[in-house]
Amino acid sequence: MGKADKGGKSGKRYAKTMDDLQIELTGLQRWLKRTGHRVVVLFEGRDAAGKGGTIKAITQSMDTRGYRIAALGKPTETEAAQWYFQRYVAHLPAAGELVLFDRSWYNRAVVEPAMGFCTEQQREDFLHAVPHFEKLLADDGIILIKYWLAVDQKKQEERFADRADDPLKRWKLSPVDLASREKYAEIGRLRDQMIERTNRPYAPWFVVDFNEQKHGRANLIRHLLEHIPRKETAIPEVKLPKLKGKPRREHVTDKAQWVPDTFCDE
Repeated sequence: MGKADKGGKSGKRYAKTMDDLQIELTGLQRWLKRTGHRVVVLFEGRDAAGKGGTIKAITQSMDTRGYRIAALGKPTETEAAQWYFQRYVAHLPAAGELVLFDRSWYNRAVVEPAMGFCTEQQREDFLHAVPHFEKLLADDGIILIKYWLAVDQKKQEERFADRADDPLKRWKLSPVDLASREKYAEIGRLRDQMIERTNRPYAPWFVVDFNEQKHGRANLIRHLLEHIPRKETAIPEVKLPKLKGKPRREHVTDKAQWVPDTFCDE
């Protein structure tokens, strides 16, 4: 599904699907707020797979006070000296919250070893420890869902080229992203080992085909909604009472300055 589909039947079908899913997502958020349940969703995958766009699609119509996005950068010197999971624990949800990790503690399983940022022993220690860590989260009632966004190398290269050509997207191309282009097979090998050793009933891995990003987004969101057992409640209708008097114009103190209206419709 490319740009040419935007106004066609497939584009309209995608827009309708996403509108319907947005309504369900707001229902999920109301359910979390009502019940106090906590949900953590991890988004892992190759660079340019579509993690950021999917997270934006999930949160598009949500109340910003009910979700958080955790996209952690390179650890500081202090964080690097801490227990590995410590900086991630600080971002776990409180009652009624949804937290979406744009990459997560699984950096230690794939990205770091592929790029030489950790030792083989550190990776091995992580793979041994993470099921226990995630069992603690599950035992405390946190619903944990892990997604790997899969994309073929040819499609990944197309997206890298698109980012390189677009000044508004170049910030997405980090030195690590560029270096990872030569690590496609190595990252796949590390990913498979990660999934094989950390897939558990209480913290399952799911793989989503993201060669077509719109399809991938819709499929992932639908799966997420179906995977979280909940009782739906209808969106309550709101009846606005009539204003007392005529609508008023906005009158602001002269101490403030108005921004000039420089926008032109023509």
